[in-house]
Amino acid sequence: MPDYKHIDNNTPEGRRTAKNLLTLKLELDNAVPARTVDSTLLLATWNIREFGGNKSDGREAEPLYYIAEIMSHFDIIAVQEVRDNLDALDELMKILGGWWKYLVSDVTQGTQGNNERSAYIYDTRKLSFGGLAGELVPEMKKKDGKLQAEFAFARTPYVAGFKAGWFKFTLCTQHFYYGEAKSDDPQRLEESKNVVRLLKKRMTAKDTWANNSILLGDFNIFSIKDKTFQAIEKEKFQIPAKIKGTYTNAIQDKPFDQIAFLAKDVEKQLGLAKAGTFPFFNFVYRDEDWKTYQPNMSFNEYKQWRTFKMSDHLPLWVEIFVDFGGPYLEKKTVTPPPAP
Repeated sequence: MPDYKHIDNNTPEGRRTAKNLLTLKLELDNAVPARTVDSTLLLATWNIREFGGNKSDGREAEPLYYIAEIMSHFDIIAVQEVRDNLDALDELMKILGGWWKYLVSDVTQGTQGNNERSAYIYDTRKLSFGGLAGELVPEMKKKDGKLQAEFAFARTPYVAGFKAGWFKFTLCTQHFYYGEAKSDDPQRLEESKNVVRLLKKRMTAKDTWANNSILLGDFNIFSIKDKTFQAIEKEKFQIPAKIKGTYTNAIQDKPFDQIAFLAKDVEKQLGLAKAGTFPFFNFVYRDEDWKTYQPNMSFNEYKQWRTFKMSDHLPLWVEIFVDFGGPYLEKKTVTPPPAP
């Protein structure tokens, strides 16, 4: 449970925040499965727009409480669009509580990198960090006596290893290049092809850290018919059935965000796994709250403004079972064959 003690009920903002949190808690309890001690893992990905930026005056305490409440219903969240300034992230962590930790990548340099980082926010009561963390970089090849890369990501994918119960896995979060507002921008398509190829190669290496890999993040997919999307499935990454094609942007007309598994320990359950999004604008910063927050803005301006308080993307989540103790014990009941 997040820390609510600094909500000031002497102010209208504080009372509004408390009231909206009560609604959020109820709606999240209805929409998302309850967290368990060790039998399941609730994994989410969320592009939080300009998180740490100062557009629309940044984020005050109110939206940070709402973001923390949503996050607290999951065990680990991959976050995209974390800015170079980590003050907002640190304030969020104070609300979540001391058992929550984060891993964060360095800022991707260059114009296309947009001064962005990626982060993993996770509950240490449920997960342990395995020690593996790094950026996924294309292979270098020697050309004219010099090492050169034939391809570069606009934003470098961020990989980290975790363990939850019996489940040991790597996460790779990525924010694919957007480019032109159309399906299959050439750079975006190449990023999709390269990230799955590089991950698959690492998965099949003899010294791989884990046999389970999950690729998740904002892929800027316009349709599951996109070649960008098909490149992921072509390499045998599986999208849980209940979120395949689900719209994840705030206006809910594009399946931008994805969670894809190349994970033999859980692949059989992905067809029936519980999964979904959470449309937070139904409960906070609602359409009908326009005049409360921004009476001097037009309605369309307000709808844009509120995305810098919450986001223009919805969190996307999936629940997987990670208690493999039963099958392991079943194997122990069988008499092993005699030694040769």
